[in-house]
Amino acid sequence: MKRPHGVVVASKNADKIVEVEAVLAALDPPVEVIPGHIWEDVAETQDTLAGNALLKARAVAAATGHAAIADDTGLEVDALDGAPGVHSARYAGESATYEENVEKMLRELGDAEGRGARFRTAVALVTPAGEELVVEGVLEGVITREPRGDGGFGYDPIFEVVGSGGADGRTLAEIPAAEKNRISHRAQALRALAEVLT
Repeated sequence: MKRPHGVVVASKNADKIVEVEAVLAALDPPVEVIPGHIWEDVAETQDTLAGNALLKARAVAAATGHAAIADDTGLEVDALDGAPGVHSARYAGESATYEENVEKMLRELGDAEGRGARFRTAVALVTPAGEELVVEGVLEGVITREPRGDGGFGYDPIFEVVGSGGADGRTLAEIPAAEKNRISHRAQALRALAEVLT
């Protein structure tokens, strides 16, 4: 698939859009983000991250007439048999806040010793002509016993990075945004996407 000149980020989550734009701007060559488009909300009804990312990218490409990038991210916690996974954004309920999801996660884990986890991101690129591409990024870590750090969003304050670019036991919320945008699951997926585009 040829690299599009510009893309619409198929998300209404302001935190996610900022992160995606920063990673796309750092690519060589950078990918321009086309702002100012609106579309109807897309229900994430698939049971896989890739399926949800494709749903959103297809809908936004059709609505805007531009290539669209969408992602779906899940936090997979070993002690919870891989949950919440595809349900991460709605773990504590359909309209749950970041804080409510974090609180539920810590409550469910309790004093569990095995706290291994990973963020998994599926990124889909869909063009108005119907070309489709899906890639994945994974970041390994452990769930902390309490939130740490003021940056990031979502589960970042309780996700301590393991073995990735010298994160040194910090949570994603303790890592500066520029550094996070080099090592994160979303950054890995977006770079993988750039690598397969011609």
